[in-house]
Amino acid sequence: MAASLSGGRLAAPFLHTDCSGNASNSHYPVFTTVFGKLLLLFILVPLTELYLFMTLGAQLGFPNTIAIIIITAVIGAALAKSQGRLAMAKFQQATSEGRMPHKEALDGLMILLAGAVLLTPGFLTDAIGFLILIPPIRAVVRNSLARRLEGKIKVVTPGSPPETGEETRPPSKLDDGKVIDV
Repeated sequence: MAASLSGGRLAAPFLHTDCSGNASNSHYPVFTTVFGKLLLLFILVPLTELYLFMTLGAQLGFPNTIAIIIITAVIGAALAKSQGRLAMAKFQQATSEGRMPHKEALDGLMILLAGAVLLTPGFLTDAIGFLILIPPIRAVVRNSLARRLEGKIKVVTPGSPPETGEETRPPSKLDDGKVIDV
């Protein structure tokens, strides 16, 4: 049965529920959620890659297509390795200078992602991987990511005073400061 009874009413088959199992009246399309976007990505990218393999494979021939895939993987791995070493050196330099290495960390993550997609066989993923390895393009992507992540990540260091307006934890009911020696 596609629908079920919920509170005396017939519920829609894709009605969202909270953690307690209560149905909500709000309906979000599947592709606005992170899961939906990933699902769309994992369906569209392989289909596009398959189309490109078939189209370019017919033009270039099977041996040339396989050779291009292997060559781009080898070149991509070498580029990712060299760019990764450079990013790691910049990360270490920033930390030794006492700076927060946020740009260097994002660069390192993007280089890691570029290396992963370059090792994945495909023309579209190779193009994306090579683009991410180009420093000016990576800087544009990094700045865009930094704007999207701004305010969502909070760095707290040990011993630092709490920020003004920071939420304080309620007192623990388990530890009232009294010690009972048994």
